[in-house]
Amino acid sequence: MLKFEGVGKKYPNGFEAVKNISFEITAGEILVLIGPSGCGKTTTMKMINRLVPHTSGTITLHGKDITKENVVTLRKNIGYVIQQVGLFPHYTIEDNVGLIPVLKGWDVKRKKERVLEMLKLVGLDPTVYAKRYPKQLSGGQQQRVGVARALAADPEIVLMDEPFGALDPITREQLQDELLRLQQEVKKTIVFVTHDMDEALKLGDKIAILKDGEIVQLDTPYELLSRPANDFVESFIGKNRIYQNPEYIPVTEVMRENPSTSLPGRSLAKALTFMRQRKIETLLVGDESGKLLGIVSAYDVAAKMEVDRTVEEIMTQPQVVLQDTATARDALGLITQAPHGIIPVVNSDGKITGIVTRGSLLTAFASQWEGEKEETAE
Repeated sequence: MLKFEGVGKKYPNGFEAVKNISFEITAGEILVLIGPSGCGKTTTMKMINRLVPHTSGTITLHGKDITKENVVTLRKNIGYVIQQVGLFPHYTIEDNVGLIPVLKGWDVKRKKERVLEMLKLVGLDPTVYAKRYPKQLSGGQQQRVGVARALAADPEIVLMDEPFGALDPITREQLQDELLRLQQEVKKTIVFVTHDMDEALKLGDKIAILKDGEIVQLDTPYELLSRPANDFVESFIGKNRIYQNPEYIPVTEVMRENPSTSLPGRSLAKALTFMRQRKIETLLVGDESGKLLGIVSAYDVAAKMEVDRTVEEIMTQPQVVLQDTATARDALGLITQAPHGIIPVVNSDGKITGIVTRGSLLTAFASQWEGEKEETAE
């Protein structure tokens, strides 16, 4: 949908703010631009609506070169949200939100219906806020109005330049959540500039890290965290930040592979001997193909020991099971609900691939915390 091909921005004094960058965003994605001050992220974003004209390369929107479009028409079809909000103080909230629809020639009825719809969408009751003025709203409420205004004319793309940067942490987090909720409904293509890595990881489908006017790495949050392209990216993100964001860690990285298992026909006596040899307190039960059938504890095996009884007769269905596509965050959230303190991990066919325990989680995260301490000590 939006494509940059070899795009650059060079000023008359010779300074290159952006150097030969190329990327593509598909419809409905949030691309976050982040990097140190002066890296070119805001310039890159402003070139999309021609607030800053690019001096080389091509920017296309829906396959059309933006320089071939009428600049006023182009901007009417691109939503824009900035940190300072930019609401007109002498306009009511209703008039602020309806500004672009009016400029696009919408009739009064259609505009009013859209304004009411957008205010509701961003969590502002029209009967309370429509006739108020910006000075009568809090900073967070004003920013909600700014988002509503940017979306009012149903733009093709929305540009957001550090929109939540001036807000307090609690309001900022609330609006981040609100934006993600809105995105589920409106599915807009969004280019979002921030200097906050946590915000980038939370909001971005893809994140572009810029340095000295160039894109150093453009990837999904997980790829950035797990496979930084170079030392700069690793340092900028924070070496162990992935362990502060367990939703990006595959459960396969915190599970134990090759857990002890038993066929259902094994006798309880043999099962208990096997568990004592392995020094384990629980045993997964699987069929010959490895498909998970149940789970038994050493306590139950010992308590119900009788001649000719089998594992199958006393096994219970696992109450908590994770797919191998789950994340460490899923495991952290469920481990306290697992009766035996273990969570079997299975693949799409239900076959056992591993097991998550309190110990495996502690080992995975403690090793990173220990690494952080060592780095600090150095």
